[in-house]
Amino acid sequence: MSDNSLDDWYHELQEGQLAERGLPPVEKWHPPLLGDIDIRITRKGEWFHEGSEIKRQPLVKLFSSILKRENDDYFLVTPEEKWRIQVEDVPFFITQLRVEHRGKEQALVFTSATDDLVIADAEHVLRVVVDADSGEPSPYLLLRGDMEGLLSRSVYYQLADISEARTVDGVDVFGVSSMGCFFPLY
Repeated sequence: MSDNSLDDWYHELQEGQLAERGLPPVEKWHPPLLGDIDIRITRKGEWFHEGSEIKRQPLVKLFSSILKRENDDYFLVTPEEKWRIQVEDVPFFITQLRVEHRGKEQALVFTSATDDLVIADAEHVLRVVVDADSGEPSPYLLLRGDMEGLLSRSVYYQLADISEARTVDGVDVFGVSSMGCFFPLY
């Protein structure tokens, strides 16, 4: 598939199946920091306020839409306010994977617990970090605004099922391809 065909397919996926949620332009907002707010996002993407889980999914989606990362800190921002929150690992949790095919190319389409839809590609990189002590892998996908999502175990197993061996820099590795990019799963 030519680069132009791949680009066309990517735009079809983005426009047809992956309509943007209409996220606010938080990257353009630079209000003053008003302090810390007792909101915490767990490793599995659960949101807590003052120790109690926020169970109303529309509220979680709203908060996630105004989430911004600056350096290693996370904030809820509006044009007028900025509040620091705590994030245990990364703010998003990837719960679903759909594999699309066109010819020999494939697109890995991920869905987060907050309904973000992201296709793994050169801008939305899939990476795996292996814990040095336990040897356990932690797979991440870059979603938006320098923020990542942790893949659920079931999504990672789906990737393992469709992985293939390739030689990268003289080393045989297993990984997956999406939109012309290869992502090692080691």
